[in-house]
Amino acid sequence: MNEIEAAIAWLNDPLNWSGKGGILALTGEHLVMTLQAVLLASVVALPLGVVLGHSRRAARLGTSTVVLTNVTRALPTFALLTIFASTGVGFGNTPTVYAAAIFALPVILANTYEGVRSVDADIRDAATGIGMSGPRVLLQVELPLALPLITSGLRTAVVQVIATIPLAALVGGGGLGIIITQGFGTQRYGQVLAGGVIVALLCLVVEGLLALGQRLLTPAPVRALQGS
Repeated sequence: MNEIEAAIAWLNDPLNWSGKGGILALTGEHLVMTLQAVLLASVVALPLGVVLGHSRRAARLGTSTVVLTNVTRALPTFALLTIFASTGVGFGNTPTVYAAAIFALPVILANTYEGVRSVDADIRDAATGIGMSGPRVLLQVELPLALPLITSGLRTAVVQVIATIPLAALVGGGGLGIIITQGFGTQRYGQVLAGGVIVALLCLVVEGLLALGQRLLTPAPVRALQGS
């Protein structure tokens, strides 16, 4: 039996789907960790990106901040995991969430900053000319127009984090990475392949759902403007 046949057999075994260590339970844990990491990154990146993108005077600072945060993407996620695991953060899911949040932060910040900053200056001036205050221009003009790029950054971050979370199993955490590490440990490479396929399919499904959500959340006039 080759690895593909072994992976199909493993996926068709009902025992591998149920229970605390089953596919469904591990998928749920995987998604919870993903949500925690993206929310943690968003709490920092979204407000910072909006403020820097809205302020004309902070344009140079905003560019420097985005460049600086992008430097963190050069840090290997596994290296961050081992650093966190060897400090007070400890082992398990927590260091993975922190490492994945650091990994997700640059793309959310960059898209938010660029989305707000790239709003046409004529549109800003027109809004100001009819008496809108700075906060109203931001909330009613800039953010709706920047929403497609902001949500695109969130989509990318979510999918990247889903693909990164399997590393949790290397530091005693949960999620779908357990399937892969157990397969390597027992030399059942069909199980390893099955785990990789599950993670890939999860990325595709979540990406599709988020793309649909992004379309529904984008105001119709903005969609029309994009299509023109």
